[in-house]
Amino acid sequence: MALNMDAIGKKIGPIEKDYTWKDVVLYALGVGAGFDELDYVYEKDLKVIPSFSIAAVFEFLSHIGANSNVNLAGLLHGEQDLIFHRPIPTSGKLVSEGAVTKYYDLAAAGKKGAIIVGESVSRDAKGKKLFTAKTTLFGRLDGGFGGEAPPKEVVEYPDRDPDFVVEEHPSKDAPLLYRMSGDVFVLHIDPEFAKMSGFEMPIMHGLCTHGYACRALINSLCPGEPEKVRRLKCRFSKTLYPGIPIAIKIWKTGEGTAVWRVINQENGDVVIDQGVFEYGDVVEEQIRYDGRVAVITGAGAGLGKAYALELAKRGAKVVINDLGGSRDGTGASSSAADAVVDEIKAAGGEAVANYDNVATPEGGANVIKTAVDAFGKVDIVINNAGILRDKSFVKMEPENWNAVLNVHLNGAYNVTKAAFPIMKQNGFGRIVMTTSAAGLYGNFGQTNYSAAKMALVGFMNTLKIEGNKYDIKVNTVAPLAASRLTEDIMPEEIFNKAKPEYVVPMTLYLCTDECDVTGRIYNVGMGFFNRAAVVTGPGAVLGQGDDIPTCDDVKASMANIGSLKDGKEYFELNAQVGDVMMAFQAPPSGGAAAAAGPATPADAFAMLESTFQPDAADGVDVVFQYSISGATGGEWNAVIKDKTCKVSEGKHDKPTTVIIMEDKDFMAMTAGTLNPMQAYTSGKLKIEGDVMKSQLLEKLFKA
Repeated sequence: MALNMDAIGKKIGPIEKDYTWKDVVLYALGVGAGFDELDYVYEKDLKVIPSFSIAAVFEFLSHIGANSNVNLAGLLHGEQDLIFHRPIPTSGKLVSEGAVTKYYDLAAAGKKGAIIVGESVSRDAKGKKLFTAKTTLFGRLDGGFGGEAPPKEVVEYPDRDPDFVVEEHPSKDAPLLYRMSGDVFVLHIDPEFAKMSGFEMPIMHGLCTHGYACRALINSLCPGEPEKVRRLKCRFSKTLYPGIPIAIKIWKTGEGTAVWRVINQENGDVVIDQGVFEYGDVVEEQIRYDGRVAVITGAGAGLGKAYALELAKRGAKVVINDLGGSRDGTGASSSAADAVVDEIKAAGGEAVANYDNVATPEGGANVIKTAVDAFGKVDIVINNAGILRDKSFVKMEPENWNAVLNVHLNGAYNVTKAAFPIMKQNGFGRIVMTTSAAGLYGNFGQTNYSAAKMALVGFMNTLKIEGNKYDIKVNTVAPLAASRLTEDIMPEEIFNKAKPEYVVPMTLYLCTDECDVTGRIYNVGMGFFNRAAVVTGPGAVLGQGDDIPTCDDVKASMANIGSLKDGKEYFELNAQVGDVMMAFQAPPSGGAAAAAGPATPADAFAMLESTFQPDAADGVDVVFQYSISGATGGEWNAVIKDKTCKVSEGKHDKPTTVIIMEDKDFMAMTAGTLNPMQAYTSGKLKIEGDVMKSQLLEKLFKA
């Protein structure tokens, strides 16, 4: 068994958990609450112990283990970090999404085992963020795969007696009650499995002891106010057997902060260590970038500087890239980038400077290297660097044309090229391109600038597709903002109103974890926001696809060809091509002929070989995998080779094309009442792998 390296960054969820007040009470009883804490166990004035959150989404923890392929016989909960954004309701729905984000190899530190890290965000049914969970699992029987060693994080404890010591005596049957809150892993109940795993008997759930500690921390530091808990972090360091008394030791370290640990009172072992607790009044939720690393090009002044200052203010670690040249791109100086870094540091933020020229591949790579060297990764890239060399097209020399494209277009490519693999590996990325109204709509004297800015939209359009499965969102802003590039171009009254700060909110939102859009273009300026898009009209068929139309035909149909009424946007090329092909399809027919067809997908696949057209399969070597969901669904594959067709139930190891549908839609398509192209463009038919090979189906099988 080996860890699944492909699991890193692969989205888990959404996983939904409905719960009632009874689940909240059951959890509280499982972590030791009773008559002396009636608010936790009586529905009359019920309050939620915040650590209930991790028990309520335990299914997500199981997905981390399953996706990573960790050896369950050696699996232990290593660390848990919970950040609370608002109080948890006493009943409702939790919707959790996240991913396995990192593996660490303890062999690199001379030890055995592996560390698996997963992160998730849980929201209520209305989408309000409730808590963020960072879960670390310890695979004792994994490791040795050549990965990096885990970072060393040490919590400093005051050199004095604890401010509070809370003693608890969990029952020897505590795991039996706690497991009913969701953690039914057999290590905590099955004596034979426990012995096979190297333990004397079933062990306490680490998260059960964690719940005892949470109660103790609340009762000591914010009694009666569990809604004030902001963070609960710890490391599970030693095994604890049921029935052994524990002591929770707590040290206050500041206003609203404390450190803590849990001690086995029989032998003095620290069973939970590195404990951090933060508490305080609930504050209005604010978008934050804590733990995120942002790279902004051209950040020495104007928009780039405004982005950098606000990102740093909200917790991001920022790389300030600026060549320090003039508006036309000539010259270089470190002073602009250094000044922004100094301003961020003076305000308590973290930032480093980079002076590379993004117009070169080496420069773009060095910008990202600066981020990785300083902060270990890159999460956000804002391609903002730009120059101007305006001239009418007749006077536009190749030097000025190329110089502008090199900075705007090639610069974005060079930086993004270096960042994209890192984002892909981490399963997260936010990339913002900077276009312009001049690119979207045109502006006299700016052919070079307009061409570069519109090219960035094309760059975004494909990058959004390639990054979509890795939670890499790619969007574009078209700012109307005062800067050194526009100070003598904009009318004075507009220049004075067009502060860069007006553009910052949109760009920063596109960099958030919560951003759920990709491939979008937004015009932003002076407090006005709107979206721009490429819209394709429904068009017209000339010659019915059989006869080549003439220019006279085009002239006669220009009104229909040019109409944008009922126009639509396309996410990718295949969807648009699908609509073109569908325009030549006859309307689907139903009726008795359709009713006489197969009743279930299984029936359809049983008949599929009989509809195969060998003469149409000359030279064809392809495997179609069908993944049909729903009550009558299943997995089937069709192997076509050497003019033969073999249909089998189950998954093929190496499918060429994977066709994904719900059973009802598949049967409608089989019956001829749902056009394949219509199914594809409406999202009812999804195709993975070699999309173009799916077009062979129509000629390989007769209707």
